[in-house]
Amino acid sequence: MKILLSIFLLLFLFDSTAQNGVLQPKKPNNKNAVALHAKPKLVVGIVVDQMRYDYLTRFYTKFGNDGFKRLINYGFNCKNNHYNFVPTYTGPGHASIFTGTSPKNHGIIANFWYNKFNKETVYCAGDSSVLAVGSSAEAERMSPHRMKTTTFADENRLFTQMRGKTIGISIKDRGAILPAGHSANAAYWFRGRDEGNFITSTYYMSSLPKWVKEFNASNTAESYLREWNTLYDIDTYTESGSDLNNFETGFKGKKDATFPYDLATLKEKNRGFDIIKATPYGNSIVADFVINAIEAEQLGKDNFTDVLTVSFSSPDYIGHNFGVNSKEIEDTYLRLDIDLARVLKALDTQVGKGNYTLFLTADHGAVDVPAYLQSAKIPAGYFDKDAFKIKLNAFLLENYDASDLIENISNDQIFLNKVRLKQLDLELNDVQYAIVNEVINYKHIDKVFSSQTMQNATFSNGIETLVQNGYHQKRSGDVIFVKDPAVISYSKTGSTHGSGSNFDTHVPLLFYGKGITKGSTHKKTEIIDIAPTISALLGISFPNGSTGNVLDFVID
Repeated sequence: MKILLSIFLLLFLFDSTAQNGVLQPKKPNNKNAVALHAKPKLVVGIVVDQMRYDYLTRFYTKFGNDGFKRLINYGFNCKNNHYNFVPTYTGPGHASIFTGTSPKNHGIIANFWYNKFNKETVYCAGDSSVLAVGSSAEAERMSPHRMKTTTFADENRLFTQMRGKTIGISIKDRGAILPAGHSANAAYWFRGRDEGNFITSTYYMSSLPKWVKEFNASNTAESYLREWNTLYDIDTYTESGSDLNNFETGFKGKKDATFPYDLATLKEKNRGFDIIKATPYGNSIVADFVINAIEAEQLGKDNFTDVLTVSFSSPDYIGHNFGVNSKEIEDTYLRLDIDLARVLKALDTQVGKGNYTLFLTADHGAVDVPAYLQSAKIPAGYFDKDAFKIKLNAFLLENYDASDLIENISNDQIFLNKVRLKQLDLELNDVQYAIVNEVINYKHIDKVFSSQTMQNATFSNGIETLVQNGYHQKRSGDVIFVKDPAVISYSKTGSTHGSGSNFDTHVPLLFYGKGITKGSTHKKTEIIDIAPTISALLGISFPNGSTGNVLDFVID
């Protein structure tokens, strides 16, 4: 009894919550309570398609103060941010940013891949069970059904009992659909050709909202069929190569890939309104549509966090056409800086400064045109897919007396004909390893792995880890090969991407706004860290397949 009395007296004397001899519950720390529940009204995830990290530093002095510089100087800059898998393509990139995991888990292993069960090539966002809305085109039947895991936007919808909205917007369908997730209210993408409209599919709705119809009827797309010339004097574009060179493709109907470009004249030979996609005006029309969406959808106007995903796809089209070192790329980023500033201004006005959180990253980088690299005596080259297939088939014919053991070669993966192997009484493992030992001897091949290696070995660093993170047991091939750095399967003009080299994996990652500290780091971060970081900021469940880490040094 004396012991209990002593404990009581100690609590009375030293606990400030004891009143009149009766213990009271501790009062909550109001400061912490506010911090825990003070969420942004809107999260904006921006992806710039084919943006290398060094575009931030290369064009920095030419940027204004209200776009990229605003995010860099008043937000948090992760300077050593990388993809942790290959292939570095648009579909896998967008899916990984918003799911917080790699293709190994979310299943978007490429833009297109070979379905080894149905014996057909499928598209990452294609869905024959839905119809396009706003277009009658069969090619626009799209949904996120092939993505196996949730996005942070999905988790936010679940957390808010579907009260928080999610809207995805891009020029590309996959750039709008995959980031928005499975439960999005809408995903809108641009239909070019002879239409020039933003559209969606019946996965989301049966008809376009009034504001989208009004935007499409406003002739905004027609207004961008104008001259594309440099924003500033071309002689000041000292961060890029010469305008006339041998490393760019250009547009059909124009002899040289040089400024200016009369889009109205070139339209007919370049698939109509699709030409807008391959100019900076593709970014501008996306910015126009985004600004309309923020107001029309009343994003960030209530107490339930909304999510807006935006993908600026035009830099990818321009990079593929003109290359990393072109005047066209420099002009594209100077103009994108202005469009980004317009979007930030609209967010300030419509949602309010301090009420939104934004991040900006990219779905992959790009390689300098190999022909240009070769001219500078840097190792690079071109991979001949047809010659590769002929040589490999000849090997299989000689060793197994069969010319039909290969079913498909795509995305640097070889799919074997399992039925034929069984008919010939061949062991899958034996044939796989024979191909590995053969292909490693081919020109421009750096490494080769069997699916058995991907399934049974565990890698912790190097390209092997990136290949393994991009390998999906049910969807990937039997043999995976890696080409030498700066060797691509592409034309000798323009750039592409897809490798595990730094020019493809190193991309920007900028955080800005509510809940974000100001600063920068050279610590290595990975693209799959974004979704868990945003989830932690919102206090919601992580995406169900997330394997990334929370970047706690980013959160204020």
